[in-house]
Amino acid sequence: MKSIVKKTTLFLAFTVLALNSFAQEIKQDSTKIETLDEVLVSAVRVKADAPVTHSNLTKNQIAKRNLGQDIPILLNYLPNVVSSSDAGAGIGYTYMSVRGSDASRVNVTVNGIPYNDAESQGTFWVNMGDFASSTESLQLQRGVGTSTNGSGAFGASLNILTDAVSEESGGEISNSFGSYGTRKHNVKFTTGKVNEHFEFAGRLSNIHSDGYIDRASTDLKSYFLQGSYTDENTLIKALAFGGKEETYQAWDGISAEQLEENRRQNPLTYDNEVDNYQQDHYQLHWNEKLNNNWSTNVGLNYTRGKGYFEQFKDDRDAEDYNNLIEDGSDVIVRRWLDNHFYVGNFNATYRKDRLEIISGVSYSDYENDHYGELIWGSELADDTNIRDHYYDGKSTKSDLNVFSKVSFGLTEKLKAFVDIQGRFVNYKTNGLTSKRVPLNVDENFSFFNPKLGLTYRLNNENSFYTSFARANREPNRDDFKAGVNTHESLNDYELGWRLMQENFKLSTNIYLMDYQNQLVLTGEIDDTGDALRGTSGNSYRLGLEIDADIRLSNNFSVRPNISISKNENVDYVTNRDDAIQELGNTNIANSPNTVAGNALVYHPSERFQVAFLSKFVGEQYLSNTDTEVSKLDSYFTSDLNVMYEFKMESVFKSIVLTALVNNIFDKEYVDRGYIYLDTWSTPGETQEIQGYYPQATRNFLVGATLKF
Repeated sequence: MKSIVKKTTLFLAFTVLALNSFAQEIKQDSTKIETLDEVLVSAVRVKADAPVTHSNLTKNQIAKRNLGQDIPILLNYLPNVVSSSDAGAGIGYTYMSVRGSDASRVNVTVNGIPYNDAESQGTFWVNMGDFASSTESLQLQRGVGTSTNGSGAFGASLNILTDAVSEESGGEISNSFGSYGTRKHNVKFTTGKVNEHFEFAGRLSNIHSDGYIDRASTDLKSYFLQGSYTDENTLIKALAFGGKEETYQAWDGISAEQLEENRRQNPLTYDNEVDNYQQDHYQLHWNEKLNNNWSTNVGLNYTRGKGYFEQFKDDRDAEDYNNLIEDGSDVIVRRWLDNHFYVGNFNATYRKDRLEIISGVSYSDYENDHYGELIWGSELADDTNIRDHYYDGKSTKSDLNVFSKVSFGLTEKLKAFVDIQGRFVNYKTNGLTSKRVPLNVDENFSFFNPKLGLTYRLNNENSFYTSFARANREPNRDDFKAGVNTHESLNDYELGWRLMQENFKLSTNIYLMDYQNQLVLTGEIDDTGDALRGTSGNSYRLGLEIDADIRLSNNFSVRPNISISKNENVDYVTNRDDAIQELGNTNIANSPNTVAGNALVYHPSERFQVAFLSKFVGEQYLSNTDTEVSKLDSYFTSDLNVMYEFKMESVFKSIVLTALVNNIFDKEYVDRGYIYLDTWSTPGETQEIQGYYPQATRNFLVGATLKF
């Protein structure tokens, strides 16, 4: 720990000296900087001309499809993004991958505060019901991107900015209904600026869906509250948001036989086989513009999470439940998580002419209790009480992150970007896992992650960029349970071209993501549906991404994107029939080589829009072995989205009507699955256990929003 403190002290001292040298040149001028709200995420976002591959979505763009589906589903049409859900209808447990990297590799921040679970490194959107309704904008950086708070980005970074301060009072009532008993209800309000300085705003939401999969129901209750103070140079925001979810389990998927019999069936039949969790976030942000050159931002966060999932198990062994039952007893158990997450961020920004420096420090501390309780048993052991624990475990994780980013113009046309980051992580666990296996970890990790890039503006229409970024990442809890305790590393190379014309915008880039000791998905899942990972040695992702926005006329535009990639394990080695086998280069699991999307948009006015959306995802393998039984077929789906706004002059300012038909051509497809390969002895006779997650056929959502 002393070495960490020493490194941190030296780093901060260097940063302060560098900033002080520039501070001597500060002069008041009229240069306008970004809004105070935007500064909340300036430390983790990049500007349009940065040498980082990224996409942005605004509040208006999100609203056109926001009828209750989760954020990963709303991002499905961004380049090289693939979305999925357990229940098949885009509500509840939802997921997204970027460049073939799953959610545990995508670093998510909310107002610059890390959101990924510190232990699993995943993002559970089910705990963020209707959060899109409180999102001002978001930026998805593909690849390593820029330095960000929280666990390192190994596929992408998603930076979310919540609602901005409103100048005027207002509110809205929104209701939507659709297939599978889906409904969303929310109420929003804002006082606008009171006494020119204060604003209070909030949202209450309830979303329910029965799910496309039988009994895969979801009930989400959420809230968002915000109080702010602003003057010319100050923004202080206090936020509270969160909610409670209850979701019937569908994370085991269904077998190939069940898929053939009835693709909507759910093998689980116990009435209360549910996931029940509450998560609340409290944030305080203070942004201060000291003058036209300097600004600072302080962010504090406390997150409280507590909940369980309940399961019925028959014919159990007593030793698996700490001898609280007799052998052969049926049981009902609850497995709990009880956690606290604290974060403190500070960053300072200096801007002058063509120079920008952002330096900061972030520290987080995570505490989690894992335990299982017996709530019923058909044959209890003597002296057993209901709610006795059959396992207990504790874990803590601290994460110190220091960084400095410099962007400066070498010439009028050439701009350089340098970003250095140090991360210092300590992870400790003790006690038992749910399988009553000891898990005692005490590991420290120190990472140095440099990034640098160049942007060359050839003229007003054409610019080119190139970048290199290094990332390192510690194992997660499941990795440690599997015996993995070494970190993984990534070198990310990007080369891009941006074309900006009045009616034609094009972004294209080539990337090479070169991994060492990458923890790739094995194709298997654990008993909570989480994907298991294993070390693949060396591996890489090499791809081309093209994203365009073409205005065909005043009323028509088309927005295609396509990603073509090669994702390979190099000289992959596996245990085959109890012997180590060398398979050569194999495809990385769950990594389609082709992902394409398109939006054909008819917009005769700002109040009316019709969009025809299409998505193609190429075939992919569920394991890293390239076996035919692990291959998942490609699929192509299309959605139709219509939005019309009626302007009013009486009680309401406007009424917005929205309709969305998903999978309009009624395709039966599976976008995700898992596989366990038991033996490989005889070709064509491979024994395997397969699971699939079928997605909904044609379905619809319609909604109305009353704004006042």
